[in-house]
Amino acid sequence: MEEKLNIKEFLDRDEKKDLLRLLTAGSVDDGKSTLIGRLLFDSKKLYEDQLDALERDSKRVGNAGDNIDYALLLDGLKAEREQGITIDVAYRYFSTNLRKFIIADTPGHEQYTRNMITGGSTANLAIILVDARSGVITQTRRHTYLVSLLGIKHVVLAVNKMDLVGYDKGVFDKIVADYLAFAEPLGIPDITPIPLSALKGDNVVEKSENMSWYEGKPLLTFLETVRVDSDHNFDDFRFPVQYVLRPNLDFRGFSGKVASGVVHKGDEVMALPSGKRSHVKSICVYEGELDEAFPPQSITITLEDEIDVSRGEMLVHPDNLPAAARDFEAMVVWMDEEPMDTEKNFFIKHTTNMTRAHIDSIKYRVDVNSMEQLKADRLSLNEIGRVVFTTNKPLFFDPYSKNKSTGAFILIDPITNNTSAVGMIIGEVSPDEERRSRKGTVITVTGEASRRGEAADKLVARLADEGHTVVVIGREIEGARNIDADKCDVEAEIADIIDKL
Repeated sequence: MEEKLNIKEFLDRDEKKDLLRLLTAGSVDDGKSTLIGRLLFDSKKLYEDQLDALERDSKRVGNAGDNIDYALLLDGLKAEREQGITIDVAYRYFSTNLRKFIIADTPGHEQYTRNMITGGSTANLAIILVDARSGVITQTRRHTYLVSLLGIKHVVLAVNKMDLVGYDKGVFDKIVADYLAFAEPLGIPDITPIPLSALKGDNVVEKSENMSWYEGKPLLTFLETVRVDSDHNFDDFRFPVQYVLRPNLDFRGFSGKVASGVVHKGDEVMALPSGKRSHVKSICVYEGELDEAFPPQSITITLEDEIDVSRGEMLVHPDNLPAAARDFEAMVVWMDEEPMDTEKNFFIKHTTNMTRAHIDSIKYRVDVNSMEQLKADRLSLNEIGRVVFTTNKPLFFDPYSKNKSTGAFILIDPITNNTSAVGMIIGEVSPDEERRSRKGTVITVTGEASRRGEAADKLVARLADEGHTVVVIGREIEGARNIDADKCDVEAEIADIIDKL
């Protein structure tokens, strides 16, 4: 009986462990995959069949001489093993007595920038690897810039291959000084340098006797103890409604994930965009009711009053509102093989909301190797730029630097359904710039009076549905786009006009 209780206690404790999501980034041969493989191996988180396969593969296709090639635990694609590089993002899960981990081993090549962005989009911490022989190089700066762009607050500067420089403290100190000087303007709040050797195991799981001058924690101990729970935004309550739950006539709740902030039973809330107010009647989860909820909990909220709220709308506290705007600027990473077409109307997916979006302008493209800001009229695969958007209906957002959940979005190609880009919102466009970016289109409707009136009504209704501002004037204007209600397929003409707006 006692053994069963102990097992139950163990499972309860295991379930309550918090989760750390981390990514590794570094140049080719810096040892990312080797480091993670060593972490798994030394923390005894591998099964016997994995160990047997690792030893067998190390002799057959390994790149570590007589040593075990720990990188083979992550480089699973044939091309990765043949070339000795990481191409796709490899995810590994393991846990210790103190914490659970999900590791994303991301590729270091510039041509795989989108893979690194994908792997790092949910990460709390990044391990930036540097070869002790090479120091801070272009790829190091590029990866650090991408980490700062993703809003990752904790960075471990892992100076690897210290065994190949004789465990020299001077080498380590110079690399750290160079890195901190570069990273300071990027505003990363927590940078922890650790000297190690992934191949030999120095400072990976156990403290290294070869570097007695290093007084900090080994990597695994640091990962087990770094505080990331305060990274969530607990100040600004944002609840994007994902689903209206109506199992019977007596229950109407709004389901979704708390994006940020804290909500209590009895709180006054406002529904956006309607602006209608009510109070929280109950906060429901599978196990029952809660008195409060916070990110990243998934909950169902019921309200005291019957107000109209649908998917894509948002519940907030009335005294703490997000920006509500159709015009904003964002940092964008282009993810599609097909280059950006600024004439195209994209779908934008933001929280639980979906609408159309148009690219107004590209302020600049970032050279991710030099951080230089360059003029650009479009973005291609893996390129990053600062872009101004206009959407068909208002989005409710916060700057990404303040709130990741309500500051991130994806662009979807309406024809291929490919993810064209991911974006991090900077803020609203200034009123002057908004006026400059607005492009007006004049459309004249001609034909027999009754047909002309019917066509005009359809056109105005469709434009309004799409979020466009429409002004009706009673005269023809030279050079305007014409719809002849007598001669053309009015529905097709309207659809064509809207696609080109």
